[in-house]
Amino acid sequence: MRQPHRLAHGGRLDTATSIEFTFNGRTLYGCQGDTLASALLANGEHFVGRSFKYHRPRGVMTAGVEEPNALVQLEDGGHTVPNPAATTIELYEGLRATSVNAAPDLERDRMAILQRVGRFIPAGFYYKTFMWPRRWWPRYERLIRQAGGLGRAPAQPDPDHYDKRYAHCDVLVVGGGPAGLAAAMAAGMAGARVILVDNQSELGGGLLSSPALINGAANNDWIRQTHAALQGMSDVRILSRSTAFGYHDQNLVTVCEQLTDHLPVTGRRGVRQRLWKVRAKQVVLATGAHERPLLFGNNDLPGIMLASAVSTYVRRYAVLPGRRVVLYTNNDGAYRTALDLREQGANVTVVDPRPPGRGALPDAVRSAGIEVRNESVVLQARGGRHVKGVVLASYVGGQAGPATARLACDLVAVSGGWNPALHLHAQSGGQTRWDDAHACFVPMGSQQAQASAGAANGEFSLALALEGGAKAGSRAAMLAGLNPAGALAWRTADIAQDPLMPLWQVAGRVRPSRGAKQFVDYQNDVTVADIHLAVREGYHSVEHVKRYTAMGFGTDQGKLGNINGAAVLADALGKTIAQTGTTTYRPNYTPVAFGALAGRELGDFFDPIRKTSVHEWHVSRGAVFEDVGNWKRPWYFPLPGESMQAAVARECLAVRNGVGMLDASTLGKIDIQGPDAATLLNWVYTNLWSKLEVGKGRYGLMLDENGMVFDDGVTMRLGEQHYLMSTTTGGAARVLAWMERWLQTEWPHLDVHLTTVTDHFATFAVAGPLARRVLQSVCPDIDFSNAAFPFMSFRDGSVAGAGWSSPARIMRISFSGELSYEVNVPANLGQRVWNALMEAGHEHGITPYGTETMHVLRAEKGYIIVGQDTDGSMTPQDLGMGGMVAKSKDCLGKRSLSRAHTASAQRKQFVGLLASDPAVVLPEGSQIMHRASRAPIVPMIGHVTSSYMSPTLNRSIALGWVQDGQERMGQLVEVALPTGGFMPATIHSTVFYDPEGGRQHVD
Repeated sequence: MRQPHRLAHGGRLDTATSIEFTFNGRTLYGCQGDTLASALLANGEHFVGRSFKYHRPRGVMTAGVEEPNALVQLEDGGHTVPNPAATTIELYEGLRATSVNAAPDLERDRMAILQRVGRFIPAGFYYKTFMWPRRWWPRYERLIRQAGGLGRAPAQPDPDHYDKRYAHCDVLVVGGGPAGLAAAMAAGMAGARVILVDNQSELGGGLLSSPALINGAANNDWIRQTHAALQGMSDVRILSRSTAFGYHDQNLVTVCEQLTDHLPVTGRRGVRQRLWKVRAKQVVLATGAHERPLLFGNNDLPGIMLASAVSTYVRRYAVLPGRRVVLYTNNDGAYRTALDLREQGANVTVVDPRPPGRGALPDAVRSAGIEVRNESVVLQARGGRHVKGVVLASYVGGQAGPATARLACDLVAVSGGWNPALHLHAQSGGQTRWDDAHACFVPMGSQQAQASAGAANGEFSLALALEGGAKAGSRAAMLAGLNPAGALAWRTADIAQDPLMPLWQVAGRVRPSRGAKQFVDYQNDVTVADIHLAVREGYHSVEHVKRYTAMGFGTDQGKLGNINGAAVLADALGKTIAQTGTTTYRPNYTPVAFGALAGRELGDFFDPIRKTSVHEWHVSRGAVFEDVGNWKRPWYFPLPGESMQAAVARECLAVRNGVGMLDASTLGKIDIQGPDAATLLNWVYTNLWSKLEVGKGRYGLMLDENGMVFDDGVTMRLGEQHYLMSTTTGGAARVLAWMERWLQTEWPHLDVHLTTVTDHFATFAVAGPLARRVLQSVCPDIDFSNAAFPFMSFRDGSVAGAGWSSPARIMRISFSGELSYEVNVPANLGQRVWNALMEAGHEHGITPYGTETMHVLRAEKGYIIVGQDTDGSMTPQDLGMGGMVAKSKDCLGKRSLSRAHTASAQRKQFVGLLASDPAVVLPEGSQIMHRASRAPIVPMIGHVTSSYMSPTLNRSIALGWVQDGQERMGQLVEVALPTGGFMPATIHSTVFYDPEGGRQHVD
């Protein structure tokens, strides 16, 4: 099939295998081994996208992950992927891609009109517009939303599967170019467990598009031999098509491996991508470098490409992007591209701002008859949807003169030097320094066990890359505790080069804001003029300029433009680039699919599902469950044909009049041991704990630093230095992390250890007037009399059945206001003990009850549930529990209680509410006001937090917050209903039932 720019010979492709694909609805053809970008170029497709802001025509500019322009919408339906770079997509049969950010299509993009008004919408214009008239904001918002974004997020579920895997190794090598291969060889030969990660389909990196010789032979031979040697080492793992996208603490590197993305959609089987979490003793970063573009007018036109990318397309993909080429460079390395192009018959002119030198490559270019225009620069490119020519000017003494010539061309290859890929180095905590010789930032020092090698370390020649990689690999193996093998060395040609001339901008005689746009960030349309505007607006930090202009905000994360942007900023401020610095390198290095991050944790597997030891018993009895802190808790136990309301009423009355049993195993349990255990509790709880007797328990409130209630629960003193803390089900992990944070950061001197034991014990609450009788029949070794076993104490004993016995810790605690005991047994014996308790309670009509009944019972007594009746803005005083804040000691959050706002008498306070109509259950969340009003704005004085129908009281009850509520007892307020109506309610004590508390002390 005709591909007008495909070379007849060369490349690393299987030209005999033709691949059909579609781009913007047109059928095109490529070869096996192409990327989408190389196939498009082979078909003469240079205009492939539109820029984000101005919708200017854009074409393929690079050949790698740094591509800012050639973004596409890949595939459709559930398989669609928004915004992948065409340079990173391996071509496969049936591939479908469309341009993004263009409607109705690329050629007829309606938003292209913005090119004509670009002068009026510079950086930051959105901060100063769309403000008037105010009533037009909905229209503005619609337009902004239509204009925003690039590709389209999938509208259908992703049908692919993703996986996660953990790995440990001695040496992790990131990058499969010459430095990475040398490092992996050196470490592997030392016997190290090595993982080599490379983002391409084949190893070799820059060598894949280079004619360089190694040991006198083609570099392809060296790549093949080295690859085979590494595959022969049993402790070496090679991850191709894998990108290390994040470097985290303790040498944790995250890697995304693409397993089937290169296959036709219909042929994909198994896992699409795998997320690796690699923990390495040592890391070698051989991530290479990104070539810099040069700044000149209209430097974004399709047909303007990086010189190294042109060489890659010529040598690796057998594609000639242009036949009449201007090569614009400030360094010797790019002259290799001129030779590559001339070998394929292209007409090349080199434009170089430097005076003639003695570099080997420039000499070879001149010897090949290629015209070189020294001391010249490109002022501006000409063209519309494709570059048609350039305007040249003389360049002497660092100043550009007037235009001197116009050259016609269909391709401009540019090279402004190289920037080491410092992203992972910086993410690891490493610092950088400015290297004047190479005009780039290079690594300086490491915070973690890592080292950079090759171009990533500023070693841009092949000889230095191989040498640096081998040394880094050997040193990494040695630091990992292994004995390095002998030194590795390879012969390469030593190519003489003249120094690079830093060239950041060539303004000529025209102000940046008046001439043709010079683009710094191609994807977000950030220009030299935008950076100068930011400086005039007062933004002098590179981080502030980044946010004002959106420089580096795109999918390429500024890989091409940020150093140029920093140089322009430095010039505008009269500083050096070293003083200006760089923006922060953050993960992810390249975009990562949400599916890869989620893995198999989707749907039912999104969160761990935790079940108690008697879960199956609950299921067999028809329990309806609710999710609480990842636990499946029985909500209520309906009988056949019974509604939720009827089931809850039955369960409540059973507890109040007889006996019921609740599976409370999910409550958090934290074992606290050590000489300073009481000191820790004194700090985290508001009340005093050091004088609590062994065998007794105490209810405690926990505050955050702001003095707001954080959690609550009962803690038992098991021994002189041993406590068992209970927490809310949903707060267990949070409370444990909270205490560990303080112990590890503020109180490391405290000798105390915390262990979560929630899963270790099954806990069953036996509650009701007949609870003691049930326990007496199965716990023969415990005296349950009030005198021997008082409230807020525990006893160790056993639960016995027919032929068996289980150790048990029985706690006399009540969350229902009734006589109640919590039975704690080893979790693996939970079902047996539950059965024994149910059997013992059968004659007393024991009834299992769920969390909804528990909520009703506790609301009748006015007990709070942290997280439902509190929201992080309530103090103990607001709850009416100010007496629990000990005056004799300090605790976390206590000082915050004395702040003017916190101690104000006008704060909302916890109260009970009785609806005037006993049959109406006030909706939770309903707002409370002084009087009913339908005005647009009405002062709200509180809200309802808990509301239930009380079977015991035969009426509705509610708890909530009312401003100055304690002083308003007995007063009427209005509660707004969702229907638009209002319900009068009387402010009442929070305790609706048994205010004297006698029922929990019944004999």
